[in-house]
Amino acid sequence: MLKAAFLWLSEQPSIFRFVRKNWVARKLASRFVAGETIDEAIAALRDLICHHEEQYYVHDSPEISDAEFDAIFGRVKERGTPFGSAPGRFEDGKLNDWNGGRGVYFKSPDGHVLELMTVAQ
Repeated sequence: MLKAAFLWLSEQPSIFRFVRKNWVARKLASRFVAGETIDEAIAALRDLICHHEEQYYVHDSPEISDAEFDAIFGRVKERGTPFGSAPGRFEDGKLNDWNGGRGVYFKSPDGHVLELMTVAQ
């Protein structure tokens, strides 16, 4: 619903003019829009891809959406798999909230410790 409202607002010429002229509105809108030009949008996308590649390939800790986290974590709990809040405490039955997201550790069926981490809000 919120997405639909933002899309509708973005199509209104008066709102567009207001956001472009008002510094506070412009700053707020920049949290939801990649850029005003194609070059800014490409740069923002490139930064986002680099961030997620580092999370995945360097830290072995990809970030997922809250909905994906809830679905996967639900299956972990359904199976009775022990889980925990840190790599060394993957059976304490708690989640962590590091960096503003949610995280959990558990072992895969073959014994590897896996981590789920949501995108920081």
